[in-house]
Amino acid sequence: MHRRDILAAMASLGLTNVIGSRIAQAADEPAIPTIAGPDLNTIPPTFRAPAGSVDTHTHIFGPAAVYPFSPKRPYSPPDAPLEMFRKLHEAIGVERAVIVNATVHGFDNRVVTDAIAQSGGKYRGVANVNNSMSDADLLALDKAGIRACRFAFLKRLGGVGDMKVFRTLVDRVAAIGWHVDIYLEAGTVREFVQILKALPVTYVIDHMGTISAAKGLDDPEFKALLDLQASDDKCWMKITGLERASAGAAPFHDSVPFAKQLIDNAPDRVLWGTDWPHPNVKIMPNDGTLVDLIPLYAPDPAVQRKLLVTNPEKLFKFAPVT
Repeated sequence: MHRRDILAAMASLGLTNVIGSRIAQAADEPAIPTIAGPDLNTIPPTFRAPAGSVDTHTHIFGPAAVYPFSPKRPYSPPDAPLEMFRKLHEAIGVERAVIVNATVHGFDNRVVTDAIAQSGGKYRGVANVNNSMSDADLLALDKAGIRACRFAFLKRLGGVGDMKVFRTLVDRVAAIGWHVDIYLEAGTVREFVQILKALPVTYVIDHMGTISAAKGLDDPEFKALLDLQASDDKCWMKITGLERASAGAAPFHDSVPFAKQLIDNAPDRVLWGTDWPHPNVKIMPNDGTLVDLIPLYAPDPAVQRKLLVTNPEKLFKFAPVT
């Protein structure tokens, strides 16, 4: 039934204008977009990840019946629960993971902390936090295996927000030994350089700074990213989102030179992740294909071990693999 039909029916029943205006307002609200789920037919990768490898950027969605999505979420994903998450890592040969709480779950971090509790020490987490959380709340998250919080400076995920609140939260989480995870809008690296350098804590830039492979290695944004990474020891980089950076289709080889330069630039401060189940991508990747990119941008086995094992152990405080 169209909105006008609803309102006409209510008028015939003599219902108040207030109720009618509320229905009109609800009808005018934009629908929450639904996004695609991951490719569940994982291609077995040819590359074999070293023992103790960590997927440092991955998500769990729901099940919504147990872990409800936020009513203010920017998109609605299909469920991608813990069981599916485990199958993915078994298929690609990765033993440990860092679960990044996505905006769909708002500030409810239970989907992450419950998974960590069932992992036998194999999972850590990145939480969503706000200033209404007490110090006791943050310490409880730390005890539950959270090692960082995330700030997404993307218009589609809510925009930049109040930078004073951002800095207050950074100071609070720094006091308990966390780092911060930064997700930048494409084309904004240079705007954030001084803000990031001034932070009192280690920060990790998601998805290689959301660079665009189509703009080439001489793109000023990419050069600014390399300079930031080289000049600030607090700056770490996630080698994730090659499918997001790519100008073409799988296997996303046009993104490989960018990943390689970032790794060569600071091999002790780089991390790897799948970004499963790949929310809001233009081209849905197969995770086996993404794993097989690793030896292309990190051909040296010693660097592969840093990227996949020892760097994440250090940053997320995993027990070292013996």
